[in-house]
Amino acid sequence: MLFLAPLLLLAAPEDLAQRLKEFAAVYAAVEREAADPVAPEKAIFGGAIPGMLRRLDPHSVFLDTEQFDQLKELEKSTRKGFGSVVSVLPGRVIVLQVLPGTPAAKSGIAAGDEIIAINGIQLARLDLEQLVGLLSQSRQSQARLDVRRPGNARLLPLTLTPEELQAPSVDRAFFLRPGVAYLHVSSFDAETGSQIREAIEKLGGRQLKGLVLDLRDNPGGLLPAALGTASLFLKPGQALLSVRGRVVESKEESVPRSVLPYEFPVAVLVNGKTASAAEIVAGALQDHDRAAIVGEPSFGKGLVESVFPLSEGAALALTTAYYYTPSGRSIQRPLRGSRIQPSSISERWEQQREFHTDAGRVVRGGGGIQPDYEVYPEPMTRFRAAIEGSGAFPSFATEYTRGRSPVAGNFEVSAELLDRFQIYLSERNIRPSVAEWTAERSWISSRLKTEIFNQSLGVERGDEVEAQRDPVVIAALEKLSAPAKSGDGTD
Repeated sequence: MLFLAPLLLLAAPEDLAQRLKEFAAVYAAVEREAADPVAPEKAIFGGAIPGMLRRLDPHSVFLDTEQFDQLKELEKSTRKGFGSVVSVLPGRVIVLQVLPGTPAAKSGIAAGDEIIAINGIQLARLDLEQLVGLLSQSRQSQARLDVRRPGNARLLPLTLTPEELQAPSVDRAFFLRPGVAYLHVSSFDAETGSQIREAIEKLGGRQLKGLVLDLRDNPGGLLPAALGTASLFLKPGQALLSVRGRVVESKEESVPRSVLPYEFPVAVLVNGKTASAAEIVAGALQDHDRAAIVGEPSFGKGLVESVFPLSEGAALALTTAYYYTPSGRSIQRPLRGSRIQPSSISERWEQQREFHTDAGRVVRGGGGIQPDYEVYPEPMTRFRAAIEGSGAFPSFATEYTRGRSPVAGNFEVSAELLDRFQIYLSERNIRPSVAEWTAERSWISSRLKTEIFNQSLGVERGDEVEAQRDPVVIAALEKLSAPAKSGDGTD
């Protein structure tokens, strides 16, 4: 039956009745002759339907009741959780910040605490991927945590019940330098556009000298939110995107005539995990030469996914059309291994891979958004990986901040503090050579400052320190401060 289901999809209309008869005959034989009883729901919902959809593309899927409920939950701006921000390392989870009034705060968890076990599962035995999965799962229902407090060998058993928490998609907003703001947008939810406008206004509104809009690791979300975000920076009437499919009516979206856009220079940061709605924003701003796109090529997911509710609370998520940027580029990268590929889209990929922005700059098609300025994060050296994997930075920061008043905003890591940290590492059998220590001294100082700010002033202040040494952010600042030229990616 798993092999026959794709044949139903590929059959011509006149053959469909015969294919269905063959399918029914195979199912009847399996039900009658199989060694074990066959559950119809498992065979069809878990086998035949997914087998058929798998031959279309990776994004057309059957959703059971639980999966459909999760999809609907993602459209909300609230998430279940405990209200803590943690540092996740292989085998270790250290609390960096606890939000007031949340289940974590009510339980007594504090910055610097280390979570040793969740629901009896020892975290030291898990790799990074397993840890992330366990943390996500634990937020769905009541969880029992074993917590170790710094300076106390005895574990604290705590039981936390997750609550619906506001999860703003604009999770970071601060100044990189006077007049130049930074916003990190983690997803595109119903309120994202208004959250971006609100954050900009708090930081100076139209008086800003520039904005770095960070869409790295943003998986996308709701199309209206993406359109609303791009409309904050484009002129009334400018095209935002077009939608075309085999049976879906073609349509174009444009900036509403009533908007009053911001006019300061903008740089947009993207990487390989920037996808879907986030790519729509980046593509629209790039095609109209409104922003410099900085970073790595984006993921390339430009599918229109329509969700069709079915009986029993299930649903079908089906690719019904494709998104195109204002210049005509398809955001969707070619789907390797797909048995069904619309010929018009295939021809577009093969015949026209170069497109032009409003100013005549060449931009590349074929899937994803290619940055105007390709910049990558700092590579992780063996020395850095060893220290990060040890958890030494957050652990040392916990010891340093314990019992102290919050550090001042102008705090800097002194030579004395660096010496103390070097001794701390040596006590844990981490002994870099003089050459390694000298070469990485600046990085070590920055990481220490980040973790001390995380635990003393809050994670957002730590992120400000991280941003100042991020090569992608630094490159974006250089583009914003450079004199504007026709076709350089800025207005």
